[in-house]
Amino acid sequence: MMEWAIIVVVLVVVVVFIGLTVKIVPQQRVGVVERLGKFHRLLTPGLNILIPVIDQVRTYHDLRIQQANVPPQTVITKDNVQVQIDTIIFYQVVGPEEATYGISDYVYGVRNISTATMRQIIGKLELDETLSGREKISVDIRVALDEATEKWGVRIERVEVIDIKPPLDIQEAMDKQMKAERSKRAIVLEAEAAKQDMILRAEGDKQSKILKAEGDKEARIRQAEGLGQAQELEAIGQAKAIQAIAEAEKIRIQLLSTAGLDEQVLAYRSFEALTEIAKGPANKVFLPTSAVETLGSLGAIAEVFKASRDGK
Repeated sequence: MMEWAIIVVVLVVVVVFIGLTVKIVPQQRVGVVERLGKFHRLLTPGLNILIPVIDQVRTYHDLRIQQANVPPQTVITKDNVQVQIDTIIFYQVVGPEEATYGISDYVYGVRNISTATMRQIIGKLELDETLSGREKISVDIRVALDEATEKWGVRIERVEVIDIKPPLDIQEAMDKQMKAERSKRAIVLEAEAAKQDMILRAEGDKQSKILKAEGDKEARIRQAEGLGQAQELEAIGQAKAIQAIAEAEKIRIQLLSTAGLDEQVLAYRSFEALTEIAKGPANKVFLPTSAVETLGSLGAIAEVFKASRDGK
């Protein structure tokens, strides 16, 4: 019975010894080892061997990027308006030894410095600048934290301003102002649309009138050209008719001349025509004195004409 008790005690001692001697550290974590109360070394990821009782792991640090939510802070702007600001800080432990011995709680220190810096920054800005300057506020807080946490072995990766809440009455006033601005923009856009519509209608009417005028002008030009061509063709036709008449008259005269008809015959024919005209009861024919002398030879002219007609 005693032998079994001794074996159990030995096994327990061995297990405890192995537990104090062998340390397995996961990836992205390090352990701070103290030897007799003084910093000795860092436990790296993997299997590590310690001397029991002499070596002791003080703490472990996560080397991944961590985030710390800063509680909502009520700060006063330059124009004496209280605003509530929510921020979140992303940080990373880059010096485990400094993070262990430089400050007792670096997360708490980061939050306090962030709050103090935020009050200083917002106190220099007015409400409108605060609401529209989130990026500037984030950058200023990050710069201030970097200067303070450099000695703590902590690097600030990013600071984000999540929300900025002004007082309720100011929010209501801002909502009314926003609605008024939207209504104003809607009215302006509607007026611009109406103006554009009128401009387009006027342009369309102008183009329509221009096209109509161009069409009327083209029609008149073509009508004038057609009329000119018609007149030209008519004149050419008249000229050809006159020419044909003249040619016919010329041929008639030539035929008369060929037939042996002289001026006396022509004069006789003229007097015959006068005689026919004088047959009307209401017609009177007046002959000049020089024509009377010609009447004496009418008989001879008649004989010649008859002979010519008979002989054809």
